[in-house]
Amino acid sequence: MSLKDKKIFITGGSRGIGLAIALKAARDGAMVAIAAKTTDPHPKLPGTIYSAAQEIEAAGGKALPIQCDLRDEDQITASVEKAAQEFGGLDILINNASAINLTPTLATPAKRFDLMFDVNVRGTFLTSQAVIPHLQQSAKQGGNPHILTLSPPLSMKAKWFKHHVAYTMAKYGMSMCVLGMSEEFKRDKIAVNALWPRTAIDTAALQMIPGVDTAACRTPEILADAAYIILNRPSDQCTGNFFVDDELLASEGITDLDKYAVVPGTKDFLLDFFLD
Repeated sequence: MSLKDKKIFITGGSRGIGLAIALKAARDGAMVAIAAKTTDPHPKLPGTIYSAAQEIEAAGGKALPIQCDLRDEDQITASVEKAAQEFGGLDILINNASAINLTPTLATPAKRFDLMFDVNVRGTFLTSQAVIPHLQQSAKQGGNPHILTLSPPLSMKAKWFKHHVAYTMAKYGMSMCVLGMSEEFKRDKIAVNALWPRTAIDTAALQMIPGVDTAACRTPEILADAAYIILNRPSDQCTGNFFVDDELLASEGITDLDKYAVVPGTKDFLLDFFLD
């Protein structure tokens, strides 16, 4: 398996899971565009598009940092075109950017609701829409095009909605893009899949949620390794799946996951949302 010379566009990849996926691809010699908002260091969150680019280059890849606010359609279009022009096309889109607000209905202000829907649902839809023509061209050239979205399997069980209706709807909106687009673009041989973690992942965003014990989490590298497997599978044979990281790794014979534990030897992990 290799992602050498693959042309990848990642949303929100200046830190965390997106950056881990970018670095995994970079070690093969991939070209990675990091489209995210952060250009200046955040007082509480590590990483900018420029620091991410430096890490990607150091890992052996080619990096293109692009400041992009996914709430702005024109910025999305311009960012995708800039990456495609710089790289000579695009083969892979990673819809990683996401906003989270774990509040019940009466405690969810309109601006937080709008942020989650603008970034998660609208951002995923519009970025996919902008990238797909390039993926169609990639397919014609034998480029094995993929869209991979970091979103959960769909479920209509009330328990996934009752504690944070708005957030659940926003994440499921991303998953509905996967469901519909996978079928819509199957004939174009564009793979559209989702990936979700079994356990909570130790990211800067998670650390900002009060009461979360990151010692009971896994590292972003488990999702990077899972994504790597998906992106190397034939795009005309692997689409419409809602993958869970540990199940996917097990399908490749990888069952010892201790290296992904924040604290090696941990047995009782904090489970993520949306999985029984």
